[in-house]
Amino acid sequence: MGKLTHPLGVATAALVAAGAGLGIAHVARGASSLPPDAPAYSAFAPFDGSGESTNCPDAEGLERNKANVVGYYTTAFNDHDPVAAVEQYGGDEYIQHNPLADNGFDAFIGFVESIAGDFPDLNIDLVRVFAECDFVITHGIVSGAEPVFGELGNKVVDVFRLDATGAIVEHWDVVAPISAESANGNPEV
Repeated sequence: MGKLTHPLGVATAALVAAGAGLGIAHVARGASSLPPDAPAYSAFAPFDGSGESTNCPDAEGLERNKANVVGYYTTAFNDHDPVAAVEQYGGDEYIQHNPLADNGFDAFIGFVESIAGDFPDLNIDLVRVFAECDFVITHGIVSGAEPVFGELGNKVVDVFRLDATGAIVEHWDVVAPISAESANGNPEV
């Protein structure tokens, strides 16, 4: 067996060797450091309960949050109806972390209306959706605005924070062009 040098690998090996019976998922959820009756927060910031996460819904709430983010994103960008997206899925505030955009839903609506007006083929294809506590992360491809996103589109990762009712209240994103070539032949999204 090879030498374990990654801290998480060492921690997992130590727990298993000690007979704790915890796998990697348990360690990643922070189970090794929490009392048995504590919420199952991740050991990785900010999901340890002391960061930005303010609530952790049950499995049904996580699915609701994922569906709300997908609905928000597709209604705004694919249906070109950001007003309906905000009315149906928006919370009391909208904190924006993209440095090119202002805070607030009015700024979001203005941005989507502007780009969709200029590029009627604008589309987001969401490939993956993840949820933990009050965060939902999407991974997809935005296309249909060739001068902005290039011929192949852009890969985009969005992080949304939702309030306790499942309404969207905060947003971060990372956007980069899809590469024309791949050394490994695997898709980027």
